[in-house]
Amino acid sequence: MRRRLNFNETTKCGIVEWRFIEYDVQEVFKLILAAKFITVTGLGIVELWAAIPTGTALKLNPILNGFASGLGAFLGALLVILIGDRLRNWLLKKKEKTHKNEGQIYRIWEKYGVIGLGMLSPLITGALLGAAIGISLGASPKRLLFWMTIGIAIWTVVLTMISTLGFAVFESI
Repeated sequence: MRRRLNFNETTKCGIVEWRFIEYDVQEVFKLILAAKFITVTGLGIVELWAAIPTGTALKLNPILNGFASGLGAFLGALLVILIGDRLRNWLLKKKEKTHKNEGQIYRIWEKYGVIGLGMLSPLITGALLGAAIGISLGASPKRLLFWMTIGIAIWTVVLTMISTLGFAVFESI
């Protein structure tokens, strides 16, 4: 459906001109949907917890919201794992490892390993920090990415359901 938009514009001479812009309503809706999707994906790169409620507030379809949020978290984790692994290898070549692995993070790592980190970090620390911790503790990048992807998928589904149902309850009040 094509519509015309009227607006006026004042020129340098002070003369008012009328312009008619034709636009397709469906194209505008597609652009708005793409902007919402890109916004939620970009926010998902930084934090999954923030992306999902934002997508719900923007009235993005729950399936698209979950997909965009999960995609963003996955891309963020992938970026950290690829860059972090190379950076870690370079640093280890430059400096010998002289300190002992002690501390709470290392004890948790020893207890739960890559699987625990991959499953819990998207929820607790975020995908970016979880990937950085895994790489710094020496996890295999492929294995870490696999378990991070599984964790991101699970928490994306759970958080999208909670967000969608929560917004539905508030809208019905």
